[in-house]
Parts: sequence; C-alpha cells; structure tokens
Amino acid sequence: MALAKLSNVLISDSLDPCCREILQAGGLQVLEKPNLSKEELLTQVKDCDVLIVRSATKVTADIIRAAERLQVIGRAGTGVDNVDVEAATRKGILVMNTPAGNSLSAAELTCGMIMSLARQIPQAAASMKEGKWDRKKTIGYDPIILPEESVTFGVQQLPLEQIWPLCDFITVHTPLLPSTTGLLNDSTFAKCRRGVQVVNCARGGIVDEGALLRALQSGQCAGAALDVFTQEPPQDRDLVNHPNVICCPHLGASTREAQSRCGKEIALQIVDLAKGKALAGTVNGQALSSAFAPQTKPWITLAKALGLLLHTMVKQVNGSIQVSTLGEPLQNAGNYLTPAVVTGLLAGAAQKDVNLVNGLLLAQEVGLKVTSVHSNKVPEINSDTGLLEVTLLGSPYRAVGSVQGSTPVLQELNGATFKQLVPLAGTLLIYRAKASNPSTLSALIELLGKAGVQLQSYQSSSAVGGEEWSVVGLSSALQNLSELKQHVTEAFQLTV
Repeated sequence: MALAKLSNVLISDSLDPCCREILQAGGLQVLEKPNLSKEELLTQVKDCDVLIVRSATKVTADIIRAAERLQVIGRAGTGVDNVDVEAATRKGILVMNTPAGNSLSAAELTCGMIMSLARQIPQAAASMKEGKWDRKKTIGYDPIILPEESVTFGVQQLPLEQIWPLCDFITVHTPLLPSTTGLLNDSTFAKCRRGVQVVNCARGGIVDEGALLRALQSGQCAGAALDVFTQEPPQDRDLVNHPNVICCPHLGASTREAQSRCGKEIALQIVDLAKGKALAGTVNGQALSSAFAPQTKPWITLAKALGLLLHTMVKQVNGSIQVSTLGEPLQNAGNYLTPAVVTGLLAGAAQKDVNLVNGLLLAQEVGLKVTSVHSNKVPEINSDTGLLEVTLLGSPYRAVGSVQGSTPVLQELNGATFKQLVPLAGTLLIYRAKASNPSTLSALIELLGKAGVQLQSYQSSSAVGGEEWSVVGLSSALQNLSELKQHVTEAFQLTV
C-alpha cells in the first residue's frame, strides 16, 4: 500500500553520493540543492514529493505549508528536532529517519569521551594519572527496550531515580523531546554521586547547560564531555572554557562511514516506500507501517470501509466513536485499525487530505472522541480471524465486519446480521425496507434498467423491528435515489 506516486526528490543538505544513486536507480528524479536559504527552500519544495535533509535544513511549519506536493520528509540521521513533526503530521506528511545510521559513530565518540574524561587525556596526554583499570558495571534506563533484552548486552535497567546516585559516568542517548529537555538539571545533579562525570553526544538541551556549569563549579560534577550544545556554535564560553570540560564541534555523526550509512538507509527506505514494499524508520506514521504487511492490508481496507459506511449513514458524525477489535488474532491491531476507521470517517466528511498519518489528530481537532478497546471473546465462527466493530456511542449506529481470505466483508449493521457475508468492494447501494416486501426489489430492478446500471450482487440481513437491510453491488452509482426512496425507509450509496 504505497502513498500517492512518489516521483521527485529534493536533497537539501550534503549527503553521500550513494543516496542520490540509490534513489535514481529506484526510478526517482533527484535534485540536490544543499545550502539553500529559507526563501530558496520555500520555492524548491513546492514541486517535490520527498524532501531529504540532515540537520542543517530546518523544516519549519512555513516550509511544510508551502510544500503543496510533499508526502515524505526523510531525515538522514536520528534526531528530528529540525523537523516540525506536528505540522507534518497535521498535513498527513510522513516523517522518516535512520536511527541506526549514525548510532555506531556517536557511540564510538561517546566511548572516546568517557576515556578522555576518565583519563584526562586532553589535559595531560603524556600521562594517565591515577587511572583505574577495574571494570565498571553498566546500568541504564530505556523506555523502549525491554529489561530482558538489555541484559543480553550487559546493561542492567533501573528507574531514573535509582540511577542518579549510583553512577560514576552518565551518558545520554535520546532525541531532544519535551520529555528529555533538561533531563539533567539542578535537581538531578543534586541526586548524583559527588564527582559524577557527564557525556552528551546526543542533542544539545538534554543537559541543562547552566545546571551543568553550576555543578562543575561546585565540584558536584567532576567533568563533562560535550559534542552538542543548545546553541551551535555555543555563544556562552563559560562552559566551553571550563578546565574540566572537553568539547567537540558536533562530530558524533561526522564520519565517512556514518554519512554513507545514513544516506544509503534513507534512500533505500524511500525507494521501498515508493514501490509499496515496506516502511521503515517512521517517526509519525506507525499505522501506515502496518499497511504494508500483506496480512494487515485487507483489515485496514475493512476499517476504512466501516468508517466510510458509518459516515454515509449518519451524514454528520459527532460525539464519540468506539473501535472494538474482537478475537486473539486482532489483539494488537487497534493501533493501526483505529486510525484507519477515522480515515474512512473523515474522508467521507470531505477531509481531502486525511490519511493514516494524520487521521487521529484531525479527528481530535474536529471534536471527535475516538476510543479503542479489545476483547478476546468472539463468536466461534470468527475465532480464526477476529471481528472489527465500529460504534457511534449513544446511538443505534454500529457496523461489524471481518476479513474472509483477503476480502473485507460486512457481517452486521445496526444489529441486523447478514445471511451471507457482504464483500465491501466497488459501488454499493444500501437500503433499509420492510422485510419480505417484493415490491421494493421490483422497483429497484426497474430503476436500474432505466439508468443502464447492472446489478452485480445482492445480500439481505435478518429482520429487526420488521425491517431488513439490503446491500446491492452495482456496476456504477445511480445518479438519483428519489424513486427508490419512495419504497424504502432509507437508502444511500458508497464506493469502497
């Protein structure tokens, strides 16, 4: 499931030539324009489908608004603090990075910084004064990697509050986020062992530079090694000039190997995306990642179809929508099926730019509350596949579907169960009328004959309150339903 066709790529920072070569070999047109001014970038970005940057280009909300065709922003590197991810998400633009591309080089520099601090190499390269050769124990905190996994590479995970007083060295390896800004501050330094040493080769701002300087001056921190700063190059020289501080001008990823890896990885990711093969390195489109797996594609199609169906029935969807995944096979499917349902709902509401990247954000902005629940309980007949249920809370509107083979099907509508599963594909006419009333079908057949539209399939539901639902597959949509509506309670069409 690819995005709309990706054709033109703009590379606005200096990247290894392999990036351009891989993109061109993948059939993409590439324009390299490093060192653009903001005004030049505003002009160039209008015609590109993909923008690839390193850290120099600042992809601001202004740039994103000007990018009329832009679908993907590729960051050749790890941190995306130079990209306005929220603005990109709102516009449905996918943001990708290469988290592994420069990690090795940054880790190498971190190790070098630790040795330099521990042995005071820059200050006294000719000697190793009072150096300890005993092996240090490594402890750490990571909200993503499981503790059982980190143990396999020799790291014991602890909560942050337990880490501070135990460390001789603290190194940070996180992106700059609101939750990580000022992670090391006056409060955390006070909790540390006196004489702690700090290494930051990740992002400026994770360590509060004022707090670090105060800790150095008091002796609470014995030394710091910094490759990154809040402002680059740093204007305040007090920290840089401190005798116990080692500084580098943001060299962590500046190795030939790292630049080659980052350029290669982002190019391969974009080529795979353009060909609809896979999606890796996504920052803001986790639901879209699932759309590339063969087993999830029909479920995402089903979710969109149920969302569109609900919108078409209700016309104006307000209030709260509940998306329920039922059955063990769908235990972890809510994270991608919920955005897909919302995409169908909002697409039906003329939200032209809605997709799996921005669906939930746009729903929130229009006041639609969306919740997701899961239960392993499911009818025996659906135990091998599962069920997806979409409900407008506080109303009778509810649609239930599943996937048979690779075909999305409708099983139940507003409490009425279909006698045969209804394939959700093509142009569908759906109406509710009195049960077992042959005049309704006769009127429909007459209407189709007048319009020159072929009836391709027909399914009906069980009766609820003396009425039943019928779903008719058509060769094309009818232009006018007024004649049919004289014979039915309600009728509408949709194209899936």
